[in-house]
Amino acid sequence: MAQDTFVQRLRKIYAIYTGAFVAFVIILGIAERFGLSPTYIGYAFLFGTIAVYAVIGIISRTGQVAEYYVAGRRVPAVFNGMATAADWMSAASFIGMAGALYLQGYDGLAFIMGWTGGYVLLAVLIAPYLRKFGKYTIPDFLDARYGGKFPRAIGIIATMLVSFTYLVAQITGVGIITSRFLGLPFELGVFFGLVGILVCSFLGGMRAVTWTQVAQYIVLIIAYMIPAIAISYKHTGIPIPQLMYGQALQNIEQKQAQLKDDPKEVEVREIWKKRAQELDAKIKGLPATWEQGKRELEEKLASLSPGDPERAKVEKALKDYPKSPEEAKEKWTAAKKQAEAMARPPKPYTQPPVKTVDLINFLALTLCLMVGTAGLPHVIMRFYTTPTVREARTSAGWALFFICLLYFTAPAYAAFARNEVLTNLVGTTFAQLPEWVKKWAGVGLVRIQDLNGDGIIQFAEIILHADAIVLATPEIAGLPYVIAGLVAAGGLAAALSTADGLLITISNAIAHDLYYKMINPNLAPSTRVKIGKSLLLVVALLGAWVASYKLAIIVELVAWAFSMAAASLFPALVLGVWDKRMNKQGAIAGMIVGLGITLFYLVGSRFYGLDWFGIKTIASGIFGLPANFIVAFIVSRLTPPPPREIQEFVDSVRYPKGAVKAGAEE
Repeated sequence: MAQDTFVQRLRKIYAIYTGAFVAFVIILGIAERFGLSPTYIGYAFLFGTIAVYAVIGIISRTGQVAEYYVAGRRVPAVFNGMATAADWMSAASFIGMAGALYLQGYDGLAFIMGWTGGYVLLAVLIAPYLRKFGKYTIPDFLDARYGGKFPRAIGIIATMLVSFTYLVAQITGVGIITSRFLGLPFELGVFFGLVGILVCSFLGGMRAVTWTQVAQYIVLIIAYMIPAIAISYKHTGIPIPQLMYGQALQNIEQKQAQLKDDPKEVEVREIWKKRAQELDAKIKGLPATWEQGKRELEEKLASLSPGDPERAKVEKALKDYPKSPEEAKEKWTAAKKQAEAMARPPKPYTQPPVKTVDLINFLALTLCLMVGTAGLPHVIMRFYTTPTVREARTSAGWALFFICLLYFTAPAYAAFARNEVLTNLVGTTFAQLPEWVKKWAGVGLVRIQDLNGDGIIQFAEIILHADAIVLATPEIAGLPYVIAGLVAAGGLAAALSTADGLLITISNAIAHDLYYKMINPNLAPSTRVKIGKSLLLVVALLGAWVASYKLAIIVELVAWAFSMAAASLFPALVLGVWDKRMNKQGAIAGMIVGLGITLFYLVGSRFYGLDWFGIKTIASGIFGLPANFIVAFIVSRLTPPPPREIQEFVDSVRYPKGAVKAGAEE
């Protein structure tokens, strides 16, 4: 009865919140028509939503261990599904996924299929059983299931690697949004965004994060759906983008077929081809080419007088010049790959992978994302917050439903955006360059150069960063600026919600799993919470510092995290539940080998040109995942089986009802 009353109260609160947010958007839309500046609209959305999240965080503050770590285990299934969806739908889903589809077409569907399919694996193989286990974290499970501190230690390392990589991606998204809509430099924007992240998680831990994430899901889904609906209605007269974007796809294919043999497009592609060849020559000539380039810039700078307008450009070029031959190789290789991609005619947008290597990469990425989803520590932690095992399973179903609302819309977003660019941007003059191009160019996400000097924009002269597509689409489509502000608020909600969950996960891994469980088990509960809060600040600052270097696009960073989760944690969790014969030695060996191989290939392919079977860096986990399973199985069969009490523990976790004999709740 008390739980039913609690659910009814929650429904009433969030219904009022939703109505108030919709009214807020309508009021800003009316104010824009009466002349309210876009700058103030952006401020209203960003500061207004962050203020709401801060209020929820303050109201939900707590010093109790169970409330701080697992929200008191009383989050109803529907609301846990919304919180899980918000926790899951990060900046990669909101900002980056449609951008990947825009750039890659059919190939980008690997992200949608992998991420949604992963929730099926999670709901069927892991979530209910870990909830029945009933503690706080993945390392807790590894310790209880396999025995000893070594499995816990490896789980802590894997959790921190996965979560921190994912965290950097979210802070990158926050930096992009704040730098564009508040006019701040990206490097400053990432630190500004920390305020929004910390107000949600610092005071109340998982309790505050949970109720904030429900509010953030409402914001992000409204922000994602409204622009897509508006664009669909504008172009087709029917406000159902999920059904109507087929018309945009037809137009895209027709226009891209025309571009293939267009003389001006061919001319620009030849320029890109020549640029790629020049970069290739510079790479082969290292380190002499690096030294020569640096010397030429220094000599040119010395020849210019202090008042010469050209001096500022040369100074910037010298500042941005690679600091070493190794850095030059990395930057020039990336520029060469981009030039080679721009030199190719646009691939048919709806065509599946044709080459064998492309098909293998498509399937490998899909598998890594799917399995990585089921092994993400911050997502799995959400299922510890439900009252019962049954509600954990039900909340996984609700989470999949709430995620699908956005994922079914992403292809429409990408198609309408590409259609807008091909229809309204390509073929116009540089003198008529839209205002949105200049604004997003200032953030570094759009670049349009008149390479052939004809004054006309060719498709091969447009470089749109994947992270710009969703945020810029309202402006590209000519929608009111209030829609652009709404999308920014949604992107911020997506990034903040996931960042909050990740910060809690990382701080728990250090404060609870490492310090309390392995170093000082006599630590008072209140001290554990205080240490966790202190670590939140440290990890957040470190994440912002790393994000300020712009290591990669958001989707790529997230894919790295998924590969590491797939190759390290997923096999240990699945085998821990479904293989009674799996022992400590097998789990340890599997996790070390799986994570080690994945990191070796990830770093080697990203920075040192390592290439195994043509597999791209974002699918690095395809090597570590099977290695983990194989090594774990072989080692476990060559070593003694786990104790009888552990095997009984596995039976009790798998059985739908009954008490767990080991690892009881704290």
